[in-house]
Amino acid sequence: MANKALATRQKMRLRIEPSPPLKPRNPFAGFAKARAAGSHAKTTASERLAAKRALKKVKLEPDED
Repeated sequence: MANKALATRQKMRLRIEPSPPLKPRNPFAGFAKARAAGSHAKTTASERLAAKRALKKVKLEPDED
């Protein structure tokens, strides 16, 4: 059945209502993220590797005795 209320050039349009404003972000999340700490103590493996690297950097000289 044809819709006689609409003229031939008039198109049916769907109206999109503006969405309600989004919920604001948590203002305290940024502060918590900035405050987040990294690891508190170096692992023993990283300390061993650092010691090995330090030994390789130091040039060993023979004693003149």
